Formats: sequence, C-alpha cells, structure tokens
Amino acid sequence: MPELPEMEAWRRALDDPVSAFPIVKAGPAHVATLKTFDPPLAALEGRKLAGAERRAKRLLFPTEDGELVLLVHLMTAGRLRYLQYGERGPKTPAFRLVFEGGSQLVLTEAGAKKRAGVWLLTPEEADQELAHLGPEALGIGAERLAEICAEESRRLHSMLRDQRVIAGIGRAWANEILHHAQLSPYELTRDVTPDEVARLAAAIDAELLRGLELRERGANDKKTYRVHGKLDEPCYVCGSPIARVDFEEHTIYYCPACQTGGRILKDRRMSRLLR
Repeated sequence: MPELPEMEAWRRALDDPVSAFPIVKAGPAHVATLKTFDPPLAALEGRKLAGAERRAKRLLFPTEDGELVLLVHLMTAGRLRYLQYGERGPKTPAFRLVFEGGSQLVLTEAGAKKRAGVWLLTPEEADQELAHLGPEALGIGAERLAEICAEESRRLHSMLRDQRVIAGIGRAWANEILHHAQLSPYELTRDVTPDEVARLAAAIDAELLRGLELRERGANDKKTYRVHGKLDEPCYVCGSPIARVDFEEHTIYYCPACQTGGRILKDRRMSRLLR
C-alpha cells in the first residue's frame, strides 16, 4: 500500500494540474470504487478543483468554491494518473475525471478485487471520514511520540502501522524507520527509553523525507527501500543478512545485528508449523 512518501509525492505532482481547468465530465466509476451516491458525481461538473491535499494515506481534492471534497483512498493496488490531452490511458479505469481541454485524472486498480475507494463529500463529511486518524507521522516530534508510547502497550512495529495512533506509516516504512532507529520491531512501547524515543522520532522524519525525495525523483521500490523486501541481503549498515518475520497480514524485515542484539525473532504462525 502506498504510504506517506508515495502519497505526498503524488499530491505534489497532481496539485497544479488538477486545478488548471474546470471538470467537464465526472465518472463513470466502478460500482465497487464509488462509496457515496449523494451528492452525485455529476455535481463536480462545471466546477474547478482547488488542488490536491493529503491526510495520512488519503488524497483530497476540494472544489474551488469550498462546497465539495473528492476523497481518494488507493488501498494496496490503486494508482492515480494525470493524462494530458491525447495521452493514452486505460479503456475502463475505476474512476475518471475529464477536464476542459481533454486532460484526465484516472484511477486504476490492478487485480480483480476493487478495494480502492472514491468518496464525494461535503467538507464536514470529509472531516468526519478522517476523524479517526492520528497525528501525521512526519514532524510528530519526540515529545508527542513519548506521550503516544506511554499511552500504548504494544510492539513498536504494530504501533507505527496503526493509523488511529500515527497516520501515514505502513509496513514498509515501519521496517525502514525501526532499522534507522536501531530498535527491535518487537520492543514494547512502554519499555522504550527517552533516548530511544528521540531516536525513533528522528528516524521517522529522516526516513519519510528520504522516501519522499526518492519517490519525487521516480525511484522504484528496489532503489527506495534499504531493508523492506531485502531478505538475506546484507544490511547497509553492518553487512549482516536481513531477516524476516512472516504474519498473515504483514511481513517484518529487520537486521538482527543492528536491532535485536543478534536475536532472531519468532512469530506464532511459524512456531505452530514447527511443532
């Protein structure tokens, strides 16, 4: 799933183009993609977008008149593209906006499962839709992070991925951040020291900004991630092989030498299989 660096890179790339011309055609949208029906998508036609905004892993496109907000959640496989007039795009995107002059904003989604979502809301409804999200990860700071760790009682990797607690980080950037901070994914939030909290806060900013810079330059996953997806490859800090813990819903990548004192982490699923 695209996380804060990827979503912010998209936001920056789309901000100017989507606000250049009025919308002449909104839709069609796949029945599984459009999550609202009132107001109808046609209510966007004739209006201009004020630009692109981001909240956590979601993109928001408010109308220039302040009356409506188009909210997009890409989930795992959704992708947004801005197509210039005459540029070839998908024949049946999950969602489409056509602007005056012929440019388009299209949402595509790989695979048969349609999990990406589009909502057309009033600003008040958009605020309600996003009310469950925690503070933005980028710039959260050591003081606020210390408060969050004190309030929680869970593993660091789980906390970083919980959008209700800290918004914008998923499994991939949690792996990168914890490696940068030299902290175990399994360390409990209430056990972290003030020095570790400070390292974690600094690592959040450093890794998310590194990811944003690379994504804006068009870097792919292989060139962006240094730990995530690098099983058995040498750690970029110490050279030890990167290890992995598999769960049904996510995978943790870490360096035993840098993060766990050489200890190999176990997970319940693998432990059951080995019995």
